[in-house]
Amino acid sequence: MAPRKATLEHLQLAASAAIEKLGTDVLAIDLSEQMLLSEVFLLVSGQNERQIDAIADEVERQLALVGEKPARRESSEHWILLDYEDLVVHIQTEEIRSYYMLDRLWNDCPTFPLAAVNAAEDFKRGKS
Repeated sequence: MAPRKATLEHLQLAASAAIEKLGTDVLAIDLSEQMLLSEVFLLVSGQNERQIDAIADEVERQLALVGEKPARRESSEHWILLDYEDLVVHIQTEEIRSYYMLDRLWNDCPTFPLAAVNAAEDFKRGKS
């Protein structure tokens, strides 16, 4: 079963918020066919602890504007998890992301295109 329309809208908002705070390697993984509790994982990298905090805060702020609050927020120095039930946002430092390799763990799952990622890539190409 495909993710709900609202989940996909929240995914796009979260990705845009992450990129606004200079999150990198933004990737959305479709877990809807895996029979997990969540339908979508959004993975985002940040360069350091302050940046991952800023990214998480902006994601929360943007989703709060549409009435969404995380069911839980877990954090360590290098990883913040925002659980919106159907959407789980993982914000990690680059080192922790390459260590845990969630991208590789779920590499057999399809991914979602993200408008903010496409816009950022188009902008970079236009500047080059």
